[in-house]
Amino acid sequence: MYIINFIRGFFMSLADSVPGVSGGTIAFILGFYDDFIGSLNSLISKNSKEDKKQAIFFLIKLGIGWITGMVLSVLILSSIFDSHIYSISSLFTGFIIVAIPLIIKQEKDSLIGKYKNIIFTLIGTLIVALITYFNPSGTNGGMNLSLENLSIGLGIFIFVAGMIAISAMVLPGISGSTLLLIFGLYTGIINSIKEVLHLNFSYLPVLIIFGLGVITGILSTIKLIKFLLSKYRSAMIYLILGLMLGSLYAVFMGPTTLEVPQPAMNLSSFNWIFFIIGGALIIALEKFKNILEKYKEYFIKTERGYAFDTKGFLISDLILSEFMFD
Repeated sequence: MYIINFIRGFFMSLADSVPGVSGGTIAFILGFYDDFIGSLNSLISKNSKEDKKQAIFFLIKLGIGWITGMVLSVLILSSIFDSHIYSISSLFTGFIIVAIPLIIKQEKDSLIGKYKNIIFTLIGTLIVALITYFNPSGTNGGMNLSLENLSIGLGIFIFVAGMIAISAMVLPGISGSTLLLIFGLYTGIINSIKEVLHLNFSYLPVLIIFGLGVITGILSTIKLIKFLLSKYRSAMIYLILGLMLGSLYAVFMGPTTLEVPQPAMNLSSFNWIFFIIGGALIIALEKFKNILEKYKEYFIKTERGYAFDTKGFLISDLILSEFMFD
C-alpha cells in the first residue's frame, strides 16, 4: 500500500461522491491531475508496455483509496442526504467557492494576460445553468431506480448520464455528481450502490448500465480532454471556472431534484456553518498538498543518503520513496 496515492484517491472519491467539486478538481488542488490524466490516456493509447505498466500501478494505488472513500461516502450520504439536504448543499457551496480561487492561483500563468478567453467562463456558466434550468430528466423530482421501474428508455438515459458524469468527474470544474443531481439520478445511484453493498442485488442491473456508460465515457473523452488541456490550456481553465460558477446554481436547485422534491435552497435555508466547514476542508487539502511537496522535495535533496522523518529517526530513502511517493 502506498499511503500518498491512497490518500489522494480517498479524497478524490469524497469529491466524486457529492455534488460540488469534481474528483478532477481535487486532483488539480493536490497537484497530481496531469499524472492522473496521463495515466488514463496511457491505458487507451499505443504507448509502450512500460508506460502502461506504470499507469496501471499508479491507477491501482489511487483506485484502492477511491473505492474505500466511495463506500464510506455512500453508506453515510444515503442515510442523511434527503433529510439534511440544505446543510449538505451549503457544504457543497463552500467546496466550490473556495476551490475557485485556489485553481486561479495555481493556473495564474494560464490566465493572466489572456483575458479574451474569459468568454469561455461565460460559456461554461451558461452550459450548467441551462442544463439545470431545463432539467433533462423531464421530472419534477428524482427517479426511482428499483428494478421494477427499469425500462429501455430509462436504461438508455442512465447509460448516457454515466458517460456525461464521468467526463465531468475527470475534468476539473463541474462535479459528475452535480450532473447526476441535475438529471434527477443522484439519490437513485447512491441508494443503488448502498443496496448492493447490503447484498440487495435487484439494483445491480442499474449499476451495470451506469458502469458501462462510465467506461464508454472514459474511452471516448479522455484523449480529447488531454489534447485540449495541452493545446488550449488557457481557454480550458477559463471554461472550467465557468463550469464551477454554473454548478453553484445547480447546487442551489439540487433540492428540487430529490425523489420527494423540496424548495430550492435560498438564504433562509442556507447553513453558514456547513458552508464554512466546506471551505475549510478545501483549504486543508491545499495545505496537505504543500506538506507533501515539502517532504518530497526534501527526499529528492537527500536521495543519495538518508531522509529523516518528523521524529528524527533515520529512514532508508528507498523505503521512503517506495512507501510514500511511488
